[in-house]
Amino acid sequence: MNNNLINILKKELRELFRDKKSLAMMLVIPIFIPLIVIGMSALFEAQMNKSIDEYNKIGFAYEMDAVEENIAKEMNIEVIKGKKEELKQKLDEKEIYLYVTKEDNKYIINSNSSEASTYAINLIEMYYNTYKEYLQRNYLQENNFDSEKILNIITVEKNIEEKENFAANYIKNYAFLFIVMAITVSATYPATDTTAGERERGTLETLLTFPIKSKDIIIGKFLGVTISSIITGIVSLILAIISLAVAQNMFSIYEGLDIMFSLSSIVFAIVVIIAISFFISGLCISIASTSKTFKEAQSALTPLTFISFFPGMIAFMLNVTGTPLLSIIPFLNFTVIFTDINNGSIDVLNIILMIISTIIYISIIFAYIIKQYKSEKVLFAK
Repeated sequence: MNNNLINILKKELRELFRDKKSLAMMLVIPIFIPLIVIGMSALFEAQMNKSIDEYNKIGFAYEMDAVEENIAKEMNIEVIKGKKEELKQKLDEKEIYLYVTKEDNKYIINSNSSEASTYAINLIEMYYNTYKEYLQRNYLQENNFDSEKILNIITVEKNIEEKENFAANYIKNYAFLFIVMAITVSATYPATDTTAGERERGTLETLLTFPIKSKDIIIGKFLGVTISSIITGIVSLILAIISLAVAQNMFSIYEGLDIMFSLSSIVFAIVVIIAISFFISGLCISIASTSKTFKEAQSALTPLTFISFFPGMIAFMLNVTGTPLLSIIPFLNFTVIFTDINNGSIDVLNIILMIISTIIYISIIFAYIIKQYKSEKVLFAK
């Protein structure tokens, strides 16, 4: 690294750490990570520990026999009897969560699409499965069949080794998606300020009076923005780890589970964060460099925040796993590889392909930008 490049980098870092807006982007945005982890943990806790009293009011538009009423009592179902029209009105007024009508031996569950109704449907299905099993046993016994032998002709046992649960994996992966967004947002402002902002203030012209190559100027600015992004990413990761530790002690859904990142997953997560920071910073510098004003650069960079987030979100929701091909697709590769790392599947080949492809993309971007700067079309565009 030559002296001119070092001097440019020092200048960029000084301005970065003196500027309150840049510091806010770099250090304040990661504070949202704990809010996401704690908030989503509380949401999962509320969903998984939902009280039966919140969805057990069920209407029955027919005469229940003694067995049904006994099963309903054992399952803590609050039975609301009435005619179909009356129960439909109660459902519309949210006094009950569903009602059941009967046609011969067919039971029809009538409900709406509310969250409480979903729980109520599961409850009533368990109720009728229990009632059906009673009727089956009773029928077989009346006809001198061995009900146990017939109904339990096969047995199924579960032997599932659960190291993590859905909630933990979902929250950790979602937190990483927000880290990607935080990195992108933190790179946007300094990239805009150091390119379009300096052009608007006229300081780029002053900088060009010194015997410094255009390549050194661009790379120096790029490294300054990248360092800012890496700091944001690592601070976000640290806050995510701390938040997970706090959540594990606060919420019962994590009881008995080791939800923390392993040492190897932390190391590889940092590698992914560094790769993202280089890639995003390169894109931000390249886009902002071709803009004429600070405001124009901000407008041009705004879609990048969503572009960096949504491919990973889609892959995460579809449970896409890493492959060599996906490892070279921008934006998508970072989330897919991190998801694999989080699930304990570390594929070194995919990580190497991600790093190599990121270097290639950045090289292509900067070859174009440096060419533009050499011709001074970008620097003095009006």
